[in-house]
Amino acid sequence: MMKRRAFLAAGCGALAACVAHAGKKPATGPVKIMRFSDTGKSEGLVTVERVVLSDDEWKKKLSPEEFDVTRQAGTERPFTGRYANNHDKGLYRCVDCSNALFLSDTKFESGTGWPSFYAPIDSHNIETVVDLSFGSRRTEVKCTQCAAHLGHVFDDGPQPTGLRYCMNSAALKFVKF
Repeated sequence: MMKRRAFLAAGCGALAACVAHAGKKPATGPVKIMRFSDTGKSEGLVTVERVVLSDDEWKKKLSPEEFDVTRQAGTERPFTGRYANNHDKGLYRCVDCSNALFLSDTKFESGTGWPSFYAPIDSHNIETVVDLSFGSRRTEVKCTQCAAHLGHVFDDGPQPTGLRYCMNSAALKFVKF
């Protein structure tokens, strides 16, 4: 009987921690990103304020699908995103704040139905967070400048990194060279 009580107490504690975390306001303050021109040229490391808007402000700025994916950590259906089959040369930016995220040179066909890249444009421009949703352990990828959910990174990608950054098209804005 004690084991059951301890188990239930631990479960309630974990649930309370999750609820408390979900209610936290997004981090504010300065962050460092590598700025890039629309031609993919690095303009140097800069310190910028994190972009923080209310849900109502994000909803005015984004389409319903973009809001669901980037602000609610949703996922678009595979093979439906606007960039899944994009083979043009260019730069992928965050749809929420325009932070540079990926170059087309690192995009590859993963067969998953989502745009996949083997490396970000610069490690300063993305953040990774442990994601324990859906009963599994994954690594979530977020935009450093606005904390938008972009997708997940997996260790089954091609060389030279062996990584697969599996991104939602709805989280990206493509700038053609």
